Amino acid sequence: MLTKLLLNVDYLLIKLQGDQMSNKLSVTMTKSRFGRLPNHRACLKGLGLRKINQTVEILNTPENRGMINKVAYMLKVEEV
Repeated sequence: MLTKLLLNVDYLLIKLQGDQMSNKLSVTMTKSRFGRLPNHRACLKGLGLRKINQTVEILNTPENRGMINKVAYMLKVEEV
């Protein structure tokens, strides 16, 4: 029980630190999704990107950061 409580406290601290950073990211797809690995295509779909030069604004969360890191060679990322 104590371990679960400590994990929740750690999670909340990380959440609070994340709120101090920029809340949104502007992500632009700069290369085509064709000929890419299925996992990379899925990341683009998860980020909401479908066309070259399309820009979306997403929340700065660890999940979105992981998808961005996986396909970083195809994206341009800016803090909003």
